Amino acid sequence: MKRLNDLEYLKLNKFQAFWYNLLMFICAIPVWFKNVGLGIWRFIKSCGITVKNEVLDIGTTFAKGNWAVKLSFFLFGFGNLYYGQVMRGIMFLAFELIFFAYMFVPSGGLYWLGKCNWFVKGATVGTEQGRFEYDPIYDTDVWVAGDDSVKVLLYALLTVIFIVAFVVTWRMQVKQCRICMDIRAKGKKIKSGKDDLKSLLDDQFHKTLLALPLTGIIAFTILPIIFMVLIAFTSYDAAHDGYSNLFSWVGFKHFNEIFDFGSGGLGLTFGEILAWTLMWAFFATFTNYFLGMFVAIMINKKGIKIKKFWRTVLVMTIAIPQFVSLLYVSKLFDSSGLIGRVLGQIPFISNYLTTNHFISLWDSPIVAKILLIVINIWVGIPYIMLMATGILMNIPQDLYESAKIDGASSTQQFTKITLPYMLFVTGPYLLTSFVGNLNNFNVIYLLSGGNPIKGTAGGASVGHTDLLITWLFKMTLGSTESKYYLASIVGILIFLVVAVLSLIVYNVIPSTKNEEDYK
Repeated sequence: MKRLNDLEYLKLNKFQAFWYNLLMFICAIPVWFKNVGLGIWRFIKSCGITVKNEVLDIGTTFAKGNWAVKLSFFLFGFGNLYYGQVMRGIMFLAFELIFFAYMFVPSGGLYWLGKCNWFVKGATVGTEQGRFEYDPIYDTDVWVAGDDSVKVLLYALLTVIFIVAFVVTWRMQVKQCRICMDIRAKGKKIKSGKDDLKSLLDDQFHKTLLALPLTGIIAFTILPIIFMVLIAFTSYDAAHDGYSNLFSWVGFKHFNEIFDFGSGGLGLTFGEILAWTLMWAFFATFTNYFLGMFVAIMINKKGIKIKKFWRTVLVMTIAIPQFVSLLYVSKLFDSSGLIGRVLGQIPFISNYLTTNHFISLWDSPIVAKILLIVINIWVGIPYIMLMATGILMNIPQDLYESAKIDGASSTQQFTKITLPYMLFVTGPYLLTSFVGNLNNFNVIYLLSGGNPIKGTAGGASVGHTDLLITWLFKMTLGSTESKYYLASIVGILIFLVVAVLSLIVYNVIPSTKNEEDYK
């Protein structure tokens, strides 16, 4: 489709502009997928080039390096010690000694790697099964512990990460030795340990500050994600808990189950829950956002009295813990609750409940979803109101005065000044709010518990108002079968959905796209 220039686009009426924008969006979808594919290919290509350059550089370093550099290929930090960098040399050497001590001691790294049986389909994670054996002293069968599959898998994963760290450290110290050799050849001074410490507090201070957060991200974010991915390829559930009964590697068996749209698969159930999760996140985010903004605008208008009182009333809902307020509101809308009884007396609602054999409002899938969105508005508006109040006070009033002189209506002032400014400032918040609502466990679980129930899938009950996160909970802690492997797959899919949507939204919000317009 031909792209119009700015002048041609301005000549279109609203209806034509709408269809033009819609067609341009549809035409851009194949281009977007093409760009994604090209981006993936460029990333793979750049990784290949990087690996190639590193291998060539390692070969060149060994060929042209002196005896100290060559010896550092086998003895960590020797080149640093040779060139006077005692602190670096000792640290590298200590790391190498710790690595080999861990790998080769009994019950060390090689022990755990051998017990893991990596991705061998049908093989158990762990080799020794726990069992009952007769004890003549107690004259009864006693439990003899074997391997713990969860512990074996975790320690094997940590060992792999340790090996990767060893390779990276080896490459780092070899490169440093080569740099020291080149500096010495040029007659320049090589940094000492004292210089390194000063550097960490000066030009390299960012590395000092980021060291602890980066370690936390690796330990508490990246490592659990990798472990969750590995669990998805096993048979880890209540029957194969890894202690009384070792779980085994099953390959892509459970992935086929989650993407099977037949009668025995979970594809349809997953699709329905995903659709409701996205719908819920959309309405829960934007109803709170716009209504909270409108409340802030109304309170901030000139002529409104006792503004502090209205803000205080709304803030009071934040002071009450959600665990208390949501459970209380849930009971209010029940058949025996005050609001539920009043609404049940209305002829239209009463006839609807009676015709469909519903006892309370929470028994109707449609009404339950509407109630969740409406109650979530009550929970979320105060946060947006407080945030919007501060932002609205910082919008230059000259813009509104100029707009009034030009004859702009209140609606035009909102759409052309207030809303763009709000979207620019609160764009990142909108993104995080949307992601948070995708995983909003509290509101769903405390209000409806995922009910009304529509069936069973993945060894757990599935309700009409269940989100992916509540379904995942039911498959683990809330299920007698506790299919952890299936919960891991759902967790991976949630991560992919959140990551893809976050990247797309982040690249289109004004905060990153039109940053120069607001400077």
